[in-house]
Amino acid sequence: MGKKILCALLSVAMVATLLVGCGGAGKAKGGKKVGVAMPTQSSERWINDGSNMKSQLEELGYTVDLQYAEDDVQAQVSQIENMIASGCNCLVIASIDSSALVNVEKQAKEAGIPVIAYDRLLMDTDAVSYYATFDNKGVGTAIGKYIVDNAGLDPAAPKTIELFMGSPDDNNAHMLYAGLMEQIQPYLDNGALVCKSGQIDFESNNTLRWDQQTAMKRCEDLLTRYYADEDLNICATAYDGLAYGCMAALEGAGYTDANWPLITGQDAELMATKHIISGKQTMSIAKDTRLLAAKCVTMVQAVLEGAEPEINDTEQYNNGVMVVPSYLCTPQPVDKNNYKEILIDTGYYTEDQLKD
Repeated sequence: MGKKILCALLSVAMVATLLVGCGGAGKAKGGKKVGVAMPTQSSERWINDGSNMKSQLEELGYTVDLQYAEDDVQAQVSQIENMIASGCNCLVIASIDSSALVNVEKQAKEAGIPVIAYDRLLMDTDAVSYYATFDNKGVGTAIGKYIVDNAGLDPAAPKTIELFMGSPDDNNAHMLYAGLMEQIQPYLDNGALVCKSGQIDFESNNTLRWDQQTAMKRCEDLLTRYYADEDLNICATAYDGLAYGCMAALEGAGYTDANWPLITGQDAELMATKHIISGKQTMSIAKDTRLLAAKCVTMVQAVLEGAEPEINDTEQYNNGVMVVPSYLCTPQPVDKNNYKEILIDTGYYTEDQLKD
């Protein structure tokens, strides 16, 4: 009992500490409005991000305009324009395609509205004030390290691998790829890992909009063209949704428990965690969106009160115009051996939620 209660209490305490870090919960100035622009409700994690942030901002006394654009770039532009026109005092933006937001971000700057990038860096603009995210290169590093530590890599018995990376218009995807490749490149070089398609470069293995169906179709094509006579041993996917697509393709190709590959992911979504428990997905990266939302909320509160928010990175995130001051939360690898400690004991999921 002691360990579970302690972990849950620590998680709650961390969120509470973040929320009071810039002056105390319940002490925000009334009458201020925050616009929160999220990319889509098709992914569980963005639903949780938006919900967590809205509730935490409202607890501080802010009015919140939360919008989802369903991966429609022009819809997100229009939503942000409406937030500016409606008098929002601060904008939090998780972009679909940040290059399409440059003009509307300029409008926000001209109106004196601070902009905080949320988990996806806003590129090619000087209108962004701060960035709240997870250590995205660290996510890739953790995925790569998991493969290295658990796939039994040996040049004498090579393992096949294919990469399913994120969207090319998302800076996070590039950083994740860089972290992953730092870990696995030596094993590609010494022959312990073999990519039969040759699609190792990001340009050939990215997945626009992180789309599950796109990943499924590409995996189907790879299995047909390169793995008719040999098993695919490792699907290095950058996101749980891409892992679902690969699983569907593998099942369609007749893979069973006997030759099921190691499959990685990111976000530790509820469905992904169920897959980890059942053995269909090997691992994921847990990103406690409660903590990220809480950190972003303290940024909003600090900015609106004329204070400086807590920052722990001023070097990594260059958006092409400026280095954006950032706060990086720490991701955690999750597999069948530790999901209870990381996801249940902290209260992120309940045991009932993880039942079939």
